[in-house]
Amino acid sequence: MSNLAGKKVLISGAGRGLGEAIAEHLASLGAVVAVCDIDEATAAAVAARIISNGGQAVAYAGDLGSRQVFHDTVAAFARAYGPIDALINNASYLVYEPIEQVTEETLDRMIASGLKSVFWGVQAYLAHRDPNADKGHIINYSSPVAYRGRPNTGAYTAIKGAVAALTNVLAGELGPRGIRVNAIAPGSVPTPATAGFVSAEQYEQRAKGIPLRRNGRPEDVAKTVAFLLSDEADFINGAMLAIDGGIIAAG
Repeated sequence: MSNLAGKKVLISGAGRGLGEAIAEHLASLGAVVAVCDIDEATAAAVAARIISNGGQAVAYAGDLGSRQVFHDTVAAFARAYGPIDALINNASYLVYEPIEQVTEETLDRMIASGLKSVFWGVQAYLAHRDPNADKGHIINYSSPVAYRGRPNTGAYTAIKGAVAALTNVLAGELGPRGIRVNAIAPGSVPTPATAGFVSAEQYEQRAKGIPLRRNGRPEDVAKTVAFLLSDEADFINGAMLAIDGGIIAAG
């Protein structure tokens, strides 16, 4: 099992869903976790639960689509706990709708949350990591839709495709500094964020078409993130790791 004792890890969008599961799992492995979310109440609840279970966590509320907010958040975490070891860019805003219904407001909000926040997070992480550290970690959140087109996901697919491409660039750009940059592509994982767009019946139908014949679970994603942060993954850089039961591979 991965040992992340004392590692300072900041996770965006960690107030619920996959970010919440990642935060709780990494904390159980000894990491000091910054639970960041636009929703102050959910971020505080996740951090409180981690602490009650014997872990270390702190909550930060704010819109990380804002460069200043993300930089201020990372700076606060570094002041309190020391240089940052890892960044998990998990935040996103999810809307599925036909292309002709996409509004400027929706697209701006989705880009800010899911793509701009990756740029701002990486910048802030680089400013507040230990410059003498020989290792660093950034994990971005993409999706199978970046590889398999699905109707009504135009905005989300464009953003996740951009995140995948940016991950490749960062792997090459930051690798010489010892920073490994990878992305995960979770597929068909029921969470509160998807509840308004995919019904339980639809998830049941999805499971029938997944090679492993089940939907994903938040813990599947959390365990994969822990692996990527571990020494066992020491030579993995620039990878897009599908956590999808075979959705991308099988189409």
